[in-house]
Amino acid sequence: MRPSLLAFALPLLAAALPVHANDGVSANALRIGMVNVQSGPASGLGKGMRSGAEAVFKQVNAKGGVHGRQIELLVGDDGYEPDRAIDETLKMIEQHKVFSLFGYVGTPTGNAVLPIVKEMDVPLVGLFTGAMTLRQPVTRQVFNVRASYDDEAETLVAHFLSKGAKTVAVFYQDDGFGQAVLASTDKALKKRSLPITAKSSFQRNTLAVKAGLAALMEAKPDAVVMVGPYAPLAAFIKEARVAGLKSQLATVSFVGTDNLVAEVGKDGEGVVISQVVPFPEDNDLPIQRECRAALQAQGGEKLGFVNFEGCITAKVMVAALEAAGKTPDRAGLVSSMQAMNGVDLGGMKISFGVANHQAMTDVFLTQIRDGKITKLR
Repeated sequence: MRPSLLAFALPLLAAALPVHANDGVSANALRIGMVNVQSGPASGLGKGMRSGAEAVFKQVNAKGGVHGRQIELLVGDDGYEPDRAIDETLKMIEQHKVFSLFGYVGTPTGNAVLPIVKEMDVPLVGLFTGAMTLRQPVTRQVFNVRASYDDEAETLVAHFLSKGAKTVAVFYQDDGFGQAVLASTDKALKKRSLPITAKSSFQRNTLAVKAGLAALMEAKPDAVVMVGPYAPLAAFIKEARVAGLKSQLATVSFVGTDNLVAEVGKDGEGVVISQVVPFPEDNDLPIQRECRAALQAQGGEKLGFVNFEGCITAKVMVAALEAAGKTPDRAGLVSSMQAMNGVDLGGMKISFGVANHQAMTDVFLTQIRDGKITKLR
């Protein structure tokens, strides 16, 4: 089903296939629907979110579940394409009758399903995107855990300028995601009375980066904010090194840090990446240790930035389900989330409210050094 038909089709679907507030809830189970990228050049992001979340849900289930119900996570693959996200989301709601949606990945896919979420009144918790379109105005059914792209772009621009940069360009994926970070970067620069020096782009789910690089070679910016998942950005970084681009390079957390480091090799030296979760290799917080142990119990996967976010997001989901009580319905889940104030997940406190559906604003800077990701500050 194409987005252009959505406004016409959704009221008909809602009338023909009524959605009940307690769909997905049985005597011994709670069905949660995850639709994200499980195949293609950005699949590491969806798989990371999935593995982190599954590790938490399995631990919870092993201890008896939530109010005696086992959490069942159903997963659909959208291939990071909006049309497929729409189809898979409708399938989750209409056929699988999930209680809530969870763990989506991407701005274009998130934007595509937003009308469905509103029309069919199904909560969507924990999107792997920082887009402001999914934050403002607040949508009653949508809850974000991570910081926004405004938060990340502000941190990156401040970092660049502190290092002496006077001109900043943006290389971005030409879709809702790229345009969201482009707008956030522009906002951060305008705050300092600076323009974006140059802009160039590439198409989603491709590695066609050479034309965009050529435009930046001509502009010679001091710094470049790159916007995309790991595969095309690794290709861009490698091509930029060969071409002799001297700019400082940085990107936002959506890139998939661990996948980028693995793909870019020695050419990644010095690339800065903003993060929305604490450094996974630290042991400062109980949640770091808990998520590491959960992944170890699931099969030994190393704790990284993406699966850590999946773990954190799943912990938020579990806390909300517990607060929703023994006879949960969707309205109760929304209310329980809006009432979460200073909830401690293990050294990390998160809060929502009626007018605030973003739990965290923290941004952490990291940098690739000697083929590894290290803390910058």
